[in-house]
Amino acid sequence: MEKENSRTLPGTPEHKKELRRRAMRLPLHPGVYIMHNARGEIIYIGKAKALKNRVSQYFGSEKNHPEKVRRMVSQVDWFEYILTDSEFEALILESSLIKQHQPKYNILLKDDKGYSYIRISGGPWPKITEVKQIADDGAEYIGPYLSAWSIRQTIDEARKIFGLPSCNRKFPQDFGKGRPCLNYFIKQCCAPCRGKTSEAEYNDAVQQALEFIRGGSSQSVKVLTEKMNEAAENLDFELAARLRDRITAINKLRDRQKVVAGKVPEQDVIALAQGSRGSCFEVFRYLDSRLCDRETFLVSDCGEADSARTQFIMQYYAMRDRIPPLVVLDEAPADRELLARFLTEKRGGSVKLFVPQRGTQRQLVEMCRTNAAEQLAQSIGATGREMSALDELGRLLGLETPPEYIESYDISNTAGSENVAGMVVFQNGRPLKSAYRKFKIKTVVGQDDYGSMREVIHRRFEEYRAHEGEPEGFGRLPDLILLDGGAGHVAAVRPVLEAMGIDVPLFGMVKDDSHRTRAVTGDGGEISITSTRQAFTLISTIQDEVHRFAIGYHKQRRSKAAVSGTLTRIPGIGQTRARALMKHFRTITAIKEAGLEELKQAPGMTEPAARAVYEYFASEEHSD
Repeated sequence: MEKENSRTLPGTPEHKKELRRRAMRLPLHPGVYIMHNARGEIIYIGKAKALKNRVSQYFGSEKNHPEKVRRMVSQVDWFEYILTDSEFEALILESSLIKQHQPKYNILLKDDKGYSYIRISGGPWPKITEVKQIADDGAEYIGPYLSAWSIRQTIDEARKIFGLPSCNRKFPQDFGKGRPCLNYFIKQCCAPCRGKTSEAEYNDAVQQALEFIRGGSSQSVKVLTEKMNEAAENLDFELAARLRDRITAINKLRDRQKVVAGKVPEQDVIALAQGSRGSCFEVFRYLDSRLCDRETFLVSDCGEADSARTQFIMQYYAMRDRIPPLVVLDEAPADRELLARFLTEKRGGSVKLFVPQRGTQRQLVEMCRTNAAEQLAQSIGATGREMSALDELGRLLGLETPPEYIESYDISNTAGSENVAGMVVFQNGRPLKSAYRKFKIKTVVGQDDYGSMREVIHRRFEEYRAHEGEPEGFGRLPDLILLDGGAGHVAAVRPVLEAMGIDVPLFGMVKDDSHRTRAVTGDGGEISITSTRQAFTLISTIQDEVHRFAIGYHKQRRSKAAVSGTLTRIPGIGQTRARALMKHFRTITAIKEAGLEELKQAPGMTEPAARAVYEYFASEEHSD
């Protein structure tokens, strides 16, 4: 192990230069690097194929560093490194050291999986529930099971199939004490609370549910079929029909699982959803072509997605005994081949990492990613649909993280007159109307949309400099700027942002001949969005909203100009008095209908001015 120390203060330019000089002396050799803060605490552990190249990148330009990396680098006091014989050995050592030291800037997974049990309460009217511990309460317990999610799903399925209650009512004490709940009316509960279900019928349903839980759907169908045939032979057609319905429900459930799982008997599906305030990994585990477990991991900041996937997969399977032969991913991780080798050696058999582009497996990935987005959305108070759209948009535009705070701009005028702009804001995929802003174009004469857009962007970020750091309004820097226009608008505005030192992703929204959104455009050409449903819907909504807002402001200005022009034709009425009259009377009609005394009492009016207005509209009526 080699140690590289420093004597300058962490976070200063001198300190960073010194660390870079030391990093440039590292060998071009595989190994693990360990970052320490001034207190000697390990804050980050990474691995590299060539230590010199990887470590020196941290202390070079910050332009391409994610925020997480910038924060970490600002706290590095010194680093050390360990040479390994290969990059694969470095990957294994990195995983072991992360697990041992739990550095704050590495992805850290908390393995909160405990054992779960199925509890069957004692007494004549037993209930089936999921619990974490066995108690000495006279109840029967089945287990332990590793997957609490799977047990909850199984119990829920059993209740619905066999019509068992999920409420907290106690029987027979609560017979007739209230109306049955919705489950009874949708045929998912026999509603013993009505007092019309016999104890024998209820206990028989409980036993059938337990057989379903213990033996699985196939065994349960076999047993129920035998009982149904027996009931039919005994002419107990009511019982036979009830058993038939339960068999049908089980088969529907099994068919639905087959549609979801496809033909792969054992696999895991892993997807990542990212937001500006956190990320979420979701894992779906399939066994015997059936979803058998689901796990969710919320992390505060995972940094670069491809590296984050590698860290997650290493840590996740280090905590699990079962490794499937197929791991399906939403995107390719860094070190894909090394990961496959690690998993293959741990499993003792071949493991394939697969990123599907189409078909059933891609549908499973999208379902997994949607669930990850939903979990992340719940943690920050948004909806899963909104987070999925932002995640999809971020990936489409090549952004490091999904754009939580989006600003969009549009210009509106009539042949260059009453030239205005509108700015709308979308936060977490929703309009933030309190942040909308209107601009009256001041420096551009005539119809020049490019010049008008340059003025608006310059004024907006001049306000940012004046209010930088404020959590709302112009003091907040957007995660993405969308212009209502094509490549020409982007090319016109880009130099303004660069001259002002504003580093925000900039794209234009392009419409087709029918005035519908069809693509976004940046410096690298157009990006089609028609195949990405959620991102397409979000961008279309933003473009329609900014267009509506800008046109609305333009119509308002044009209407005021027309009204003002009418009043200023009256002798003695200038722009100031015209505005005062409109503010006081609200409409031209109200001014026309006002008496001479009312006009004289209006703000800013004199008797001659009031008489001029009165006589003007009186003569207008007479001429009509």
